[in-house]
Amino acid sequence: MVWLFKALTRLPLPLLHATATLVYWVTFHVLRWRREQTERDIALALPERSAAERAMILRESYKRAADTVLEALWGFGASADALRRRVAVDNRELIDECIALNRSVVLLTAHYANWEWLVLAAGTHFDFRIDVVYQPLRVASIDAFFRDARSRFGSRLVPREDFIFDLMTHGGPRAYALIADQTPKAKDPKHWTTFLHRDTAFFKGAGKIAQFLDAQVIYVGIRRLSRGYYAIRFTTLTDPPYDESVDALVVERYAQALEQMVEADPASFLWLQKRWKYAKPATDAPSAPTARS
Repeated sequence: MVWLFKALTRLPLPLLHATATLVYWVTFHVLRWRREQTERDIALALPERSAAERAMILRESYKRAADTVLEALWGFGASADALRRRVAVDNRELIDECIALNRSVVLLTAHYANWEWLVLAAGTHFDFRIDVVYQPLRVASIDAFFRDARSRFGSRLVPREDFIFDLMTHGGPRAYALIADQTPKAKDPKHWTTFLHRDTAFFKGAGKIAQFLDAQVIYVGIRRLSRGYYAIRFTTLTDPPYDESVDALVVERYAQALEQMVEADPASFLWLQKRWKYAKPATDAPSAPTARS
């Protein structure tokens, strides 16, 4: 399997986009993979959209998910110049200021647009290392391929199970990046909030990391300009000093930032993931209504 991935990284992007179109037709029209679940989630999350609009979002979300997979493979073999041409940065001064001040940052993003190009593009635009927290794959050879490919421009991938040890043992200013929209397991610590009109569980902990590092928390948004072209925008979610409410505050502001992006371009969100796996227990206390202010 690894040899196939390596071969695909050498193909030109137009050919990979053509392959992505084929993948879309098979998964959407033939296999109908997760179509009922995805259609239901879009309807519940975007009730103000018409049925025709939701049908278009459904189709386009499958197309863009396929593009992301094939574009990721192209990115694993692309040059730094090629990536810089395809991923622009709207407001790099926010990160440049953190670098100049030797300030630690916690970077939060989501499964939105081409999240796979974020860490690659950051390595081509900025001269600092990003430590990316990730979940290792079960097959060691495939995990090694993706780990090496994602870190080829200077980033470092930290397995989730090693993260706490890594956090406690490395000194100095750091930049940790996390994809923060995964669904916590039912027994994991979590924060519930309203996201896209639904009770939604988010992982807790990013605020505690920021508190420990005295770090600025930044949302990293990436939006699609056209097929194969994207732009990154950074938004500060919160700054130190922090108190014990920081964990909830970070989740609320992160959820709000992601929700605004989804509402602006819903087809770029990865609706194919099972975001709402279980209902909020009746015993969970409601979130503080002022946390997003």
